Amino acid sequence: MFAILKKEINSFFASPIGYLVIAIFLLLNGLFLWLFKGEFNILDNGFADLSSFFLLAPWILIFLIPAVTMRSFSDEKKQGTLELLLTKPISKLHIVLGKYFGALVLILIALLPTLLYVYTVNQLGSPQGNLDIGSTLGSYFGLLFLVAAYTAIGLFTSSITDNQIVAFITSVFLCFLFYIGFQGIADYMSSTFVEQLGMSAHYKSMSRGVLDTRDIVYFLSVTVLFIFFTSRKIQTKPFVKKDYAIFLLLPLGLLVFNIFSAKSGLYQRYDLTQDKRYTISDAALQIIDKVESPILVDVFLEGEDFPTEFRRLKNETKQLLEEFEAQNANIKFHFINPIADEATRERSMQQLNDRGLIPMQLTVQESGKSSQAVIFPWALASHNGETVKIPLVKTKIGATQQELVTNSVQHLEYAFADGFSKLVNPKKRKVSILRGNNQLEDKYIFDFVKTIGDYYFIAPFTLDSVATNPQKTSKALNAFDLIISAKPTEAFTEKEKLVLDQFTMKGGKSLWLVDAVAIEKDSLYNPTGKGVATARNLNLTDFFFKYGVRINPSLVNDLYSAPITLASGEGSQSQFQQLPWYYSPLVNAESKHAITNNLNLVKFDFANPIDTLKNNIDKTILLKSSVLTKLDGTPREVSLEMTQKEPDPTQYDKGSQNLAVLLEGEFTSVYNNRIKPFALENELNTSIPTKMIVIADGDIIKNDVGRNGPEELGFDKWTGQTYGNKEFLLNAVNYLLDDDGLINIRTKEIAVAFLDPKKVASEKAKWQIVNILLPLVLLGVFGFIFNFFRRKKYAK
Repeated sequence: MFAILKKEINSFFASPIGYLVIAIFLLLNGLFLWLFKGEFNILDNGFADLSSFFLLAPWILIFLIPAVTMRSFSDEKKQGTLELLLTKPISKLHIVLGKYFGALVLILIALLPTLLYVYTVNQLGSPQGNLDIGSTLGSYFGLLFLVAAYTAIGLFTSSITDNQIVAFITSVFLCFLFYIGFQGIADYMSSTFVEQLGMSAHYKSMSRGVLDTRDIVYFLSVTVLFIFFTSRKIQTKPFVKKDYAIFLLLPLGLLVFNIFSAKSGLYQRYDLTQDKRYTISDAALQIIDKVESPILVDVFLEGEDFPTEFRRLKNETKQLLEEFEAQNANIKFHFINPIADEATRERSMQQLNDRGLIPMQLTVQESGKSSQAVIFPWALASHNGETVKIPLVKTKIGATQQELVTNSVQHLEYAFADGFSKLVNPKKRKVSILRGNNQLEDKYIFDFVKTIGDYYFIAPFTLDSVATNPQKTSKALNAFDLIISAKPTEAFTEKEKLVLDQFTMKGGKSLWLVDAVAIEKDSLYNPTGKGVATARNLNLTDFFFKYGVRINPSLVNDLYSAPITLASGEGSQSQFQQLPWYYSPLVNAESKHAITNNLNLVKFDFANPIDTLKNNIDKTILLKSSVLTKLDGTPREVSLEMTQKEPDPTQYDKGSQNLAVLLEGEFTSVYNNRIKPFALENELNTSIPTKMIVIADGDIIKNDVGRNGPEELGFDKWTGQTYGNKEFLLNAVNYLLDDDGLINIRTKEIAVAFLDPKKVASEKAKWQIVNILLPLVLLGVFGFIFNFFRRKKYAK
């Protein structure tokens, strides 16, 4: 067998055709990947990966491998040496394997120079070396299995004819049929089973760096099948019924074996990517497994004029949905371009707008020219007559398009899992919006209450009845899973506090949005432009102190803040100006906690600092001000004149101040070892494990109210910016009530690796020469050395 392998390699490289075939392969790869403009161009795409190569290579190999294998047996038949070869003391299977591995080694030699692509991308990354080696290695494994199957097919077609051209054409046809033909038939028939008969479905995941034993078994089965066909075909004796039976039974046996390996649950899957991006989280799997009837997903992220970053987002979305579909066949998806038809473009855009699917305008840079493109970065998921919208873009103020796409890719799994959860999981949790202490009116919390209403049952709860019937009030409150107190301005009585304390002791969750200082921005819009900030007594100091936090009655003055909009001039001459306002801190969440990870800027108004105190409760700082912060004590005069004065940076020396804290653990009752205002049944002094979030600003939940009613929470109509307030509070509520860990998907870190655009621009020509010409030079040097030693050997 090894003698035949060696002979195949020698004869291939002894002919100029061998070098020509490999040179064409390397040249085509080099031109498409590094020079020609298009979706395969790595430098233009701007991503530090080799996905373009692994997408292009199967198509070029469809022609390369038949060119290598076409002469394996057809040449032997034409020259009449096959019969002579069959008389040698070696089995027919060993003859076939010798020629097979000979051809396989030749293909591997042709692939060897493509490792230059790995080095190039690694050097051009931003930062350098950001190439995911695990993913790249896994993709090469996938390519090797594809090569193995192509080679077996090529060898078989060479054995059925003595004409090399016929062998070549037949091999190209069969490779094409197995790679993409079955997928085309499957699309026509809407058959997943037929699709799994083709190579494309199995190569797709392997080319991303995911090794699945089902895919490996498939490629090995195809390889074994065609090697077996080849070994039977080269026999000189005529076929008998037994041979036909074997020809029929072997494919059926391999098919059954593949079906068994896929359905038995014994398969293994290895995600070699650095960030495990193609491994679905357990919480998402739990939701997907509950889908018992079809979920139809329409993805509108489709179009021809996308910037490369958004084409990547489209691909990542498709790959994630393919993973979901592979897990549960009831998940069906397709991509739609809603504005492809010029005739219905305006009507389609209006219809999508009416459904809340707001378009995004992008800048497309191509050939030094800028143009604008409109996309709809949304998906609609429908299930049993219900439809939810799923955002595909994760916005962040000031983010570049690269950062926008990175954030969006990281958010995709949670976005879809959250959307599917709304469709398949019935509401079961109950949330109470506290009333009775002059909290924010309904119109100011309308948008947030409507948002969490998609997940939970919502009801108001008034604590006033505590005064007359505390037992009944406490029992009624305990029926809820979470309470939200949105900016109370009247002090809590001891009876109310005891009821709230016992709610916590019995495992109730709570979200407190509290202002320790009384001052409103609206109070400044008067002729003097001044107001007085005073400490607000809510009688909650001992309440929070016992749980482990203290809200201080001072104002956080932060240089990193949102502007205030003021009118200047009078009458028709008045103009609106954006002026600095240091009492509105803009918080960029640094914590990687599930609540705050990948979060947009959160806007506060007249926030207060929170101290954490030592006790047995776990405390997580969710949000804090910037390091350029000072504290303004109360009482004090607050004036709009602040907008006209240049701040002294040296005074902003208090460092970051805590603005939102998560408390988790077994709480000790505020009334432990204290005289209680009334007796309650089944009182507890230590809680069962529970959670609480304290935010030192009530306005964080407050939406503006315009002429047409409540605005979206976080939206600033003066600047057009949408801050991350709603997402932060929604994440907070979901975290407090999340038993299956869905919210924790947000902590999954997925890094999209980019090339360094400056380095690409300055070194583009150098790397194009390296990757196009150097592989050809290396091939020439190899040919010279090979033939030099060959001549030297035979000259003896």
